[in-house]
Amino acid sequence: MDSNEVNKLLGGFLGTCFIIFSIGLVSDGLFASPAPEKPGFAIEAQEPTEGGAAAPAAAEKPIADLLASANAEAGASIFKKCQACHSGEKGGPNKVGPDLWDVVDRPVAEHAGFAYSAGMKDFSKGGQEHWTYENLNHFITSPKKFVKGTAMGFAGLPKEEDRANVIAYLRTLSDNPKPLPQPGAAADASAKPAEAAKPAEGAAPAKPAESAAPAKPAAPAQ
Repeated sequence: MDSNEVNKLLGGFLGTCFIIFSIGLVSDGLFASPAPEKPGFAIEAQEPTEGGAAAPAAAEKPIADLLASANAEAGASIFKKCQACHSGEKGGPNKVGPDLWDVVDRPVAEHAGFAYSAGMKDFSKGGQEHWTYENLNHFITSPKKFVKGTAMGFAGLPKEEDRANVIAYLRTLSDNPKPLPQPGAAADASAKPAEAAKPAEGAAPAKPAESAAPAKPAAPAQ
């Protein structure tokens, strides 16, 4: 191979390299995307102004209103998940938790033969506190939040309907089921004192009591 052919090959190789390099520069210029000043995605969230009022929490429906439309049969199905720790039969055994026969309105931490936690004993106030419908509702919502120090590991039932159904079923576990609370009774009771204190419209204000006239001095004895 003479020198002319070698020079041709080198020239062709260098020309090819130059063309490829040029194409790379042009491509970078056409399709380059500038790097953002800050990596990642900016997530905009509206923060509450300092001192602003917090969003109002949803009003909790009274248990009396919930029980008015509760389904005990649906509660029996939900109660099956509780049977790993509780029995519901009359004279049934205590398991991880106490037997729940006739639990509605039963004194707290007073079921015979069960070793209650210190937190439950404190909550019971020596048996003065009872498992009312209201207490059962709050306890089933979040046991550890309602009774500090309880050993019950159940997370709770967040749905109002599920709680009402379970409580309605627990009510049936008794020879003499306790009467259901009247819907709206709590609201009516709280409203009556305020209405009684409000004077009737158009009523005249009460007059202050007139001071008694001073008694005349008694005549001296003769």
